[in-house]
Amino acid sequence: MQQMELLRQISLFRDLTPDELARIWAIVIPRSYRKRTAIFTEGSHKEAVFFVQNGLIKTYKTDENGNEHIMSFLKTGDMFPHTGFFNQHPYPATAEAIMETQLLAIPIHAFEQLMMNTPAIAIKVMRVLSGKIMELQEKLQELTGQDVQDRGVSFLLKLAENYGTEHGGSVLVEVPMTNQEFANTIGTTRETVNRLINQLRKEGILEPQRSGYLIHDYEALKTWSHK
Repeated sequence: MQQMELLRQISLFRDLTPDELARIWAIVIPRSYRKRTAIFTEGSHKEAVFFVQNGLIKTYKTDENGNEHIMSFLKTGDMFPHTGFFNQHPYPATAEAIMETQLLAIPIHAFEQLMMNTPAIAIKVMRVLSGKIMELQEKLQELTGQDVQDRGVSFLLKLAENYGTEHGGSVLVEVPMTNQEFANTIGTTRETVNRLINQLRKEGILEPQRSGYLIHDYEALKTWSHK
């Protein structure tokens, strides 16, 4: 039952029956990673797709100057890489554990064989993947219509939504990252993020911490504007 519950947390498998989940579990390989350990590197041969059991992962690309451009942060239940199954392309980015992390790895070849042998699982998985594509398109459209400051606030709100917990009337976001990593995520400079964080701190809305951010006034952050 515990094994089934682990898979049930993963949105890709949410519609599967207990018997179908058991078939998936039969090809799963549990793996553990220490903080700051790479799971795979950009351009390397793709052998498996991963799901976060617990912990936190960041994915990023590196440009010709060695600068990181963060693509995403991934929490429990998330799948990566998003290009995932059904193609032979190499890993599109580097994935790194930013805290102690446990993953479930599914070898691509074994999964594809299971899909061919069990069409009912394949149909359910494809339906979920279609929804994921629509979700990513909506996020991209939302970001392209915002300036840098608004993107920064939207990113903080998304962190609070995905990783925040109530903490004495405030929202504690335990996602350790530097201002440079923040900047890499929203496509701007560290100086711009410094100014944004300092302004929010002056207004008593947010307090940066070593483990992430403490949002004192979530409603004020939702309506905050630099204009």
